[in-house]
Amino acid sequence: MLRNTEIQILITVLLSISVIGSAAAALCLSLPAAGLVLGISTLLISTTLVFTKWRYREIQKLSVYLKQITSGDYQLDVRDNSEGELSLLKSDIYKVTRMLSEQGTVLHEDKVKLTNAISDISHQLKTPLTSMIVMADLLRDKRLEDHKRVEFTRNLQIQLERMEWLVSSLLKLSKIDAGTISFKKEQVLAAPLIQAATGPLLVPMDIKMQTVKIEGDQQASFIGDFKWTTEALINIIKNAVEHTEEGGEISIHFSENPLFTEITISDNGKGISKEDLPYIFRRFYKGKNAGDESVGIGLAMAYSIITSQHGDIEVKSQPGAGTSFQIKFYKQVI
Repeated sequence: MLRNTEIQILITVLLSISVIGSAAAALCLSLPAAGLVLGISTLLISTTLVFTKWRYREIQKLSVYLKQITSGDYQLDVRDNSEGELSLLKSDIYKVTRMLSEQGTVLHEDKVKLTNAISDISHQLKTPLTSMIVMADLLRDKRLEDHKRVEFTRNLQIQLERMEWLVSSLLKLSKIDAGTISFKKEQVLAAPLIQAATGPLLVPMDIKMQTVKIEGDQQASFIGDFKWTTEALINIIKNAVEHTEEGGEISIHFSENPLFTEITISDNGKGISKEDLPYIFRRFYKGKNAGDESVGIGLAMAYSIITSQHGDIEVKSQPGAGTSFQIKFYKQVI
């Protein structure tokens, strides 16, 4: 402590004041008065040094505490629940420590999510890449028959389109998760929205001889983003088409009330097993009834888009009895 320049200056100033005060008392009053002044000065200097030493020790404790924080130990509690400058400083340091701890937890979770996402993406890309490598090797064979060459070329094109869709979907999902997408807040009529979402799927429905039934309040609307909501509905309707047998029916109903606008998409297809229901919106999750081409990303994207627009989506299903998705866009009135 005594090596501290500030403390050396303090002691020098206090001693100088004591000497000057004692000398002045001796000259103006008497020697006993000078002794009294010197004694009181010595007592005050000693008290100041003791108090300074105590503060110095407390600051050293805080220094050790900060070193432990930098090493990753966020469990220490330095607060003493009393008044004073040091107590306020301890309280502020504790608050910063808790904040760093929470940020560290979030960063760790993000790191785990990133690792899992990379693992999932690698797994999803591995299958089509392996298939493409095999077909590319076969196409090198000059003795390969023409009809086989056409077949392998077509399969390569299918795998490339699948990979392009997967990468594009993952990019959209990552933007939504990162909050970099700014959803528009415009009035969206439910009827044109559903027409836009069913349009790209009319051909697959026709191939499977499926019928689609659309009904609802033509004036029903909500505040949201037409383009992105169309993307979400396409994925949900596509899921219904894939899991409904030939000749099946898909029904879409929409309505509006003072609390929310609701869109219900139902089918009479295979249904979803009870154990799969809690996980169908999880990225890359594939249920028991999922097709071989499914990668488990469409419903995850739909969920992210809807919930990012003050919406909610629920699913009800029974194996063999079909599935129903209930989408609600709530009014932004509290």
